Amino acid sequence: MIEDVLVNVTPRETRVAITASGVVQELLIERAASRGLVGNIYVGRVARVLPGMQSAFVEIGLERAAFLHVADVRGHGRGAGRSAPKDGEEAGPPIERLLAEGEPVLVQVVKDPIGAKGARLTTQISLAGRLLVYLPNDPHIGISQRIEDESGRQLLRERLKELVPADEKGGFIVRTLAEAASDDELRADIDYLRHLWGVVRERSLGAPPPERLYQDLSLSQRVLRDMVNAETGRVVVDSRETHQKLVAFAQTYMPNVLGKLDHYTGERPLFDLHNVETEIEKALSRRVDLKSGGTLVIDQTEALTTVDVNTGGFVGNRNFDDTVFKTNLEAAQAIARQLRLRNLGGIIIVDFIDMQSAEHRAAVLEELKRALARDRTRITVNGFTALGLVEMTRKRTRESLAHVLCEPCPTCEGRGAVKTAPTVCYEILREILRESRAFQAKEFRVLASQPVIDLLQEEESSSLAMLIDFIGKPVSLQVESSYTQEQFDIVLM
Repeated sequence: MIEDVLVNVTPRETRVAITASGVVQELLIERAASRGLVGNIYVGRVARVLPGMQSAFVEIGLERAAFLHVADVRGHGRGAGRSAPKDGEEAGPPIERLLAEGEPVLVQVVKDPIGAKGARLTTQISLAGRLLVYLPNDPHIGISQRIEDESGRQLLRERLKELVPADEKGGFIVRTLAEAASDDELRADIDYLRHLWGVVRERSLGAPPPERLYQDLSLSQRVLRDMVNAETGRVVVDSRETHQKLVAFAQTYMPNVLGKLDHYTGERPLFDLHNVETEIEKALSRRVDLKSGGTLVIDQTEALTTVDVNTGGFVGNRNFDDTVFKTNLEAAQAIARQLRLRNLGGIIIVDFIDMQSAEHRAAVLEELKRALARDRTRITVNGFTALGLVEMTRKRTRESLAHVLCEPCPTCEGRGAVKTAPTVCYEILREILRESRAFQAKEFRVLASQPVIDLLQEEESSSLAMLIDFIGKPVSLQVESSYTQEQFDIVLM
């Protein structure tokens, strides 16, 4: 499927939309004030070692200390991200033998700060190029899992071994784009990455922690490096300056994509022209309408994301089982797109409409896996549980679209609900009684929102009158238009 890349640039924000057949598939947003940290390399200082958690907190100059697990520490003997040894594998040395509080440590960010959690770090440094990923401290040659042909994998491994200089102590991971690359292109990528590592290593010598040594490319350059391939039709940029930078970048590292770079000069905004702004608004909604009339309801929480599939207005023209099956098949494709569009990660639970037929369940699961295969982010699908739910995980390295563009509602504080006016009224009456016993006041004045004051003056006026008689003190009411329904104050006069 041919994809187009649309790049919208303003002074403080860059937005990228990946479209296929005129439909937005992915959205990426980077702001100058909160640029992503993934890939950045720092000299950090170990702030605290936690033997009980086999982890450490490292100061790298951010608001919150970053998190480093023992499995991500060089010298532990296990690969990054593996928190426990495999059967028969000996555990490496504990973290208290690898790190000490106060010592400097060279680290790289592998996951941005998300919510209340700090950034996730590793000491196993890697530098990404167009065709290869360089592992300066790991003498290993790996092949991208997306390259499935075993003979092709072995051929790439042999080609790279011949191209790597004899004095090289590090290793490389071959990216998918390398399949069609020439030896000269691979050699150029090797030289570039080795030079880049030399610059980082030189900067690290004597650098006082915490200090940033390397920052990954800008969003537009990363998209050009990581997402533009043979299936890309055009890369359309609406900023002359950014277009010139991408042309210069492509001339140096990717001359074969120069013909795909277009500078958009039309009067109508680029994202309006391709209906991207509308898709962004839809991607912030809980509800997703399916063409058949069915719906998805997506709820993102701290622990996991849930997707509920409903038939909605779709009744079909066959029996009920066929209606459910068709809705679930359509939902499987829509779910895969929504995960990319919203950049949802972590644990994801999908509640498809119940299907009695095992054959139908297998077909829906296969359709979901097929649709998810286009995702550039690593996904694991565990199939249907005993309760009929589909469990999956999607690697989370950056904030979701909703977390980038939105913040919790100041009225409900992210709960999605507020206390009713009667609930707040009864809280006020209890609080007046409590304060009348604790303080000697001549009068109590209630400051609250209009709906709450109206209720106290009307339906609950008898309750208020009974309270006034009981405490023997007058109570006055005052509307505060700036208060939310849950807010109130009681002033002692």
